[in-house]
Amino acid sequence: MTNEVLLYAGSAVSIAWGIAHLAPTKSVVKGFGDISADNRRIITMEWLAEGFTLIFIGLLVALITALYDHSNAISLLVYRVSGGMLVAMAALTALTGARTKIIPIKICPFILVSVVVLFILGSVL
Repeated sequence: MTNEVLLYAGSAVSIAWGIAHLAPTKSVVKGFGDISADNRRIITMEWLAEGFTLIFIGLLVALITALYDHSNAISLLVYRVSGGMLVAMAALTALTGARTKIIPIKICPFILVSVVVLFILGSVL
């Protein structure tokens, strides 16, 4: 039971953080000022891609948790691969966006690593 709560909590945080990426996309792009249309499209694409990826990871873990036993080999693989992707995203953000003065981007790696910890704890308890 505790493991499921941890897995669902991690999923909820991932989904919520993904939605938090999608919501301000237009204002984020505007924040770059007068840039070319191609650059606006690329920034929009990347910002939305990260949001959709976070939502997908959260939904995938929640669905696997709901449909299968948390100790099932496939479930464990999904939790670990999802965690690995989140670690990669956290590292990328730490090396790039988190070096800016924007507070939500600075805290992003910590949020993503927190989700990974919830996934790990949920899969081993």
